[in-house]
Amino acid sequence: MVVTRRLPAPVEEQLAREFDAQLNPADRPLSAEELTDALRGADALLPTVTDRLTAQVLAAEPLRARIIANYGVGFNHIDTTSAKARGLVVTNTPDVLTDDTADDALMLMLMVARRGGEGERHVRAGAWTGWRPTHMLGTRVSGKTLGLIGLGRIGRAVAHRARHGCGMRVLFHDPYPPPAAVVAELGAEPRGSVDDVLREADFVSLHSPATPETRHLIDARRLALMKRGAFLINNARGDIVDEAALVAALKQGTIAGAGLDVFEREPAVTPDLLTMENVVLLPHLGSATHETRTAMGLRALDNLRAFFTGAAPRDRVA
Repeated sequence: MVVTRRLPAPVEEQLAREFDAQLNPADRPLSAEELTDALRGADALLPTVTDRLTAQVLAAEPLRARIIANYGVGFNHIDTTSAKARGLVVTNTPDVLTDDTADDALMLMLMVARRGGEGERHVRAGAWTGWRPTHMLGTRVSGKTLGLIGLGRIGRAVAHRARHGCGMRVLFHDPYPPPAAVVAELGAEPRGSVDDVLREADFVSLHSPATPETRHLIDARRLALMKRGAFLINNARGDIVDEAALVAALKQGTIAGAGLDVFEREPAVTPDLLTMENVVLLPHLGSATHETRTAMGLRALDNLRAFFTGAAPRDRVA
């Protein structure tokens, strides 16, 4: 088995005990050629979001690998159609990162609204001269309207935190909404379209999967529908947002700010975003806790263990 990136120590130790695992102690991203070689030489590949498993990579000949046990819930970096055509099983690691990713979304919301990142930089730069009534005034979060684009596991966890922790009104749009009882328990209000949510919300938080249909779901037209004082939050996938359109909207004052944990061309960030004080930028920290990153690895291990003992992996996506 080839493991493409450094994983938490408990995961690597367990992988080494149960499998002939080729680890990556240098934590260096593998090239397309190295990924192809891994598919030729190993029975299994354990990749992460940084590994682009394109049709070309998956065309490896001769193909020895039988399973791709992805480390992460999102798998848009894997050409699942090509994987299926090659007879490869693909799994992911859902459930275990829900709470931490929801916490991350709330952190982004609070940081951008209350100018947390800007304030911390202000103090570190030695520029703070003391408290004064008009210094660094931000926007209240409590009691405002949160619009969720997507009400899957993470969206529901964000809704729960926002409603019960901050007393927020929660609106949502999801083409595949959860059962009515779940929506009622959350106190969330459905809307018929993304546009309807954007028009009403003070904060818009994105929780859609990355698919061809959701690429640039938030574009210039939709940004223009948002309130001028509204904030956009994205810790789902970067290409859901047209980053160039977002920069233009921020420069023009179309919206008040943005909190981003993911980017369209990671790890590259549009340079203009780096200069903007009304934008919070985090390095894809959604699931970045000791507990969750370990749980993700153990979930991938569960899928591998099931597959190689002839059972059906519970998290099969292809």
